[in-house]
Parts: sequence; C-alpha cells; structure tokens
Amino acid sequence: MVCEEWRRRMENLFEIIEFPERFKVHLAAFQFEKEAKFWWGAVKPRVGESVLTWNQLKASMDAQYYPRDVRKVKEREFLCLKQGEMSVMEHAAKFNELS
Repeated sequence: MVCEEWRRRMENLFEIIEFPERFKVHLAAFQFEKEAKFWWGAVKPRVGESVLTWNQLKASMDAQYYPRDVRKVKEREFLCLKQGEMSVMEHAAKFNELS
C-alpha cells in the first residue's frame, strides 16, 4: 500500500504542476528510497535503450511491489465491503481506499 500511496502523491504532483510526460519517470526515480532505489538501479533503461513512459514504470512497479495475489485480496475485500460497525465516515474512507 505504500507504493500505491506514493504513486497517488506523484500523480497529484504531476497534475498540479502540469508536469511534462517526458520528465515524469525522471522525477519519480529521483523520489525512490531504500529498496525502490536499489530496484530502480537494476531495472532502469541503460544508455541506448528506449526510455520508459510513466505508464510502463507503473506497470513495472506493480509487478514488483503489488503482486497479483495481493491485488486479488484487495479486490475481494472491496467487493465484500460492508459498513457493519464502522461509522459512515469510516466506511466511506475504506471504500475510497479500496476503490
């Protein structure tokens, strides 16, 4: 979920400052920390290779940090979400998080 929160912050930043598409991956990579920085060092395009787009970077990050089984669990959690003992505000927050 840390990866998803980071991605949302980056996309909000891109939208607010109308960041050009060709620089998004560069800014995103500059923001990587800890294991993401090591991962990027291993997967980033080398000299002469084609540059990644933002969508390609997101797909690579999903494959690394948001495996299919985790996505399926979150999907089931979303589809089975019920208010139960949660307040309306808590339920709405959980709904937005999972959606």
